[in-house]
Amino acid sequence: MRLQKLLSALPALLVAMLLGAPFLTGQAVAQPVQSGHIEVELVSQEAGAAPGGTFYVALRQKIIPGWHTYWRNPGDAGDATKIVWTLPPGWTAGDIVWPTPEKSRVGPLLDYAYTGEVLLPVPITVPADARVGSVITLKAAVAFLVCEQVCVPEDAVVTLTLPVVAGMPATDPKWGAKVAETLAKAPKPAGLKAVFSLQGKLLKLAVTGAPLKGADVAGAYFYPYSGKVIEHPPEQGIERGPGGLTLSLTPGYDFTQGTPPTELAGVLAVGGASYEITATPGEIPADAGGLGAPAAVAKTGSPSGASLGLPLAVAFAFLGGLILNLMPCVFPILSMKAASLTAHAHDAGKTRVQGLAFLAGVVVTFLVLAGALIAVRAGGAAVGWGFQLQSPAVVAALSLLMLLVALNMSGVFEVGASVQGVASGSSADGIGGSFLTGALAVVVAAPCTAPFMAGALGYALTQPPLLSLAVFLGLALGFAAPFVLLAFIPGLLARLPRPGPWMDVLKKGLAFPMYATAAWLAWVFSQQTGSIPLALILAAAVLTAFAAWLYGLAQARRIEGKGAVVPFGIAALSLVAVVALVIAAVRATPASAPVADAASAPAGPGLAAEVWSPEKVAALQAKGKVVMVDFTADWCVTCKVNEGTALKGQRVVDAFKAADAVYLKADWTKRDAVIAAALAEHGRAGVPLYLVYPKSGGPPAVLPQLLTEGLVVEAIETAAKG
Repeated sequence: MRLQKLLSALPALLVAMLLGAPFLTGQAVAQPVQSGHIEVELVSQEAGAAPGGTFYVALRQKIIPGWHTYWRNPGDAGDATKIVWTLPPGWTAGDIVWPTPEKSRVGPLLDYAYTGEVLLPVPITVPADARVGSVITLKAAVAFLVCEQVCVPEDAVVTLTLPVVAGMPATDPKWGAKVAETLAKAPKPAGLKAVFSLQGKLLKLAVTGAPLKGADVAGAYFYPYSGKVIEHPPEQGIERGPGGLTLSLTPGYDFTQGTPPTELAGVLAVGGASYEITATPGEIPADAGGLGAPAAVAKTGSPSGASLGLPLAVAFAFLGGLILNLMPCVFPILSMKAASLTAHAHDAGKTRVQGLAFLAGVVVTFLVLAGALIAVRAGGAAVGWGFQLQSPAVVAALSLLMLLVALNMSGVFEVGASVQGVASGSSADGIGGSFLTGALAVVVAAPCTAPFMAGALGYALTQPPLLSLAVFLGLALGFAAPFVLLAFIPGLLARLPRPGPWMDVLKKGLAFPMYATAAWLAWVFSQQTGSIPLALILAAAVLTAFAAWLYGLAQARRIEGKGAVVPFGIAALSLVAVVALVIAAVRATPASAPVADAASAPAGPGLAAEVWSPEKVAALQAKGKVVMVDFTADWCVTCKVNEGTALKGQRVVDAFKAADAVYLKADWTKRDAVIAAALAEHGRAGVPLYLVYPKSGGPPAVLPQLLTEGLVVEAIETAAKG
């Protein structure tokens, strides 16, 4: 009977022996957990815990190839790993000891990340009254964001069981050496002195001290603890000095928009080592520079957008350019296109010349704007596609130019027509007119983005200049293609009535959309500047119309053989006065002229927009709110069409109320580095962009550029479900 009982208990005894074996051999017990893209577990530096002592437990992440998690400051996008501990009474956990991260470029963004296998050590303090011989379990709930081209929030609950031992615990045979190596390489203070100074558009950070004297500083990089003190994507310039180095950084939101910080804390990685530094404002010391840049600066990170590739980027740009013709942004220019087409509808030769001239205007203007954008961004400015309409001077000039175009179409004066043509009543557009049509179409319409454009522009703005221009060339060809093809298919235009008086009536009728465009641009100017500059521009508009009328009068008098010098002279003087008024209007713009407060402008009945900020989004998410963010600008026609249709109906209002959702507006009418960075975070170089954050937190859903009321309602309802 006793033998039978012993045999029946043998399996349980074997299991107990197997579970206890690790403790007998001095080894902690943990079970790896698969969260989806990561194998995660707790590992210990020591095989046991001594009462009153402190030892390190590390969160081990084994990340699948091609994916990454994030450092304490994730950079332009992402979220740091978070650990919530459940420990025995009296046991405490300290802060994560963060290893130096890698630089990871994704599109126009720069993130600070970890790949492969990474250990995140955490100090664990054992109470003095911990009972020797007992076995304790440490439990951690872990949340992290793991990303490739897309990001996936994942979580896991991991445990570590180990004994409480007397005396000095032995090193864990499996993980002890690796945890110790991670701690040894982790950034630490080293007595370095650091100061910073804001010098124009650059933030100078000087670091001096014994570890840097004579060191190889090529590839030195500063990883800030705060995500808002510098712009991460620009390269950090390096200047050597006998006692250290000086880094040239691009100041971030805290310096450009907020209250400048009193200290700059982070990690300086240089020469294979990493040091914790805290810089204070001060003069740059002489021994921190003067020796020039290193012979070779190592560059890390893969080319942004490499997964897209140049051929696919050009193809996407071409498709985006095609679709851009269907966007509301192009509506103000349709009348110019229609008038140009009808003028030569029954003359195949002239129609083709008009098409090629329009193509040239589009291509040249696209490439000029792209070149300017690349140059401005290379100088460290946070600007995106459509930057030209963020300049009040450009908007004012365009408004007056559109007024001149409308007056020309109304027959007030003629441009590019011979005297005989004017006498005979002909107003046929020349090659210059078609070129100008293409140029204006790009300047006014292209700032908005269409489907396929976002990825292509995100790729282009992170490539060398020649590759970037190749992508913009694809965008230009796509934008011009419909008009050019129409010009080379005379059969389509042959269906129009034969030339006659109707063409002049049509042209004058189509002038009114151009008047509307001029008025809209004047309104955009007022949103950027204020009422006094607007009054000056309106006065300039009156003088512009007066000069155009005088010019037309002079043309008529010359045809009649009468003197035209006086009206020509008065017209010229009027234009000089116009230029003076425009300059005065731009100079009268307050230095901090606010864009109309988004919070005071409801998008629809009862649906008021609050002003967007990254902090507000985070705060609302923490409260479990559904959040919709509207990245918009007053010069973006597509944005205004969406606001007047999809974001104004009662169904949308009811959906927001039912979901307790909050509507935030990020107004990019004027340049804003924080908005530019947020657009880049989502791979965009322009507006509109619509994000809907779910109630449960996590990354947002990205809505199409063209919205419908039903699409918005569906997105809000889905986000409310978590």
